[in-house]
Amino acid sequence: MILIYALMSGLLFGLGLIISGMSNPAKVIGFLDITGQWDPSLAFVMLGAISVAFLPFKLAKSRSTTFTGQALQLPCIQTIDLKFILGSITFGIGWGLAGYCPGPALNSVLTGYFEPVLFVISILSGMGIFEILKKIRPPI
Repeated sequence: MILIYALMSGLLFGLGLIISGMSNPAKVIGFLDITGQWDPSLAFVMLGAISVAFLPFKLAKSRSTTFTGQALQLPCIQTIDLKFILGSITFGIGWGLAGYCPGPALNSVLTGYFEPVLFVISILSGMGIFEILKKIRPPI
């Protein structure tokens, strides 16, 4: 049953990305183009997502289990360190250059275009390299 909930949540999220146009990298690049044809639609999608998620996250903080009885796992790190900053910068650069973040990229893989497939392969490669480096080098 948990897998069905996960599947339904993923499908709903993916549908939201498609309807909002966020699977189109031109939307993201248009949002970042503040000196040209600026497209504010990404800001509206973000504000909508934040407003929809605000109350469920407040509720989740007061619970120890999910509605399906599983252990609730929320982020517990409250500090901003060098690793967090470098990760955020790397994510932002990749998002700005490609116009994709991981969710829309996975969504766009199904379109059959080469770019999102290459982007997802790059994400997976970066994650693999990170795991290898983490094992051979002490953390920052």
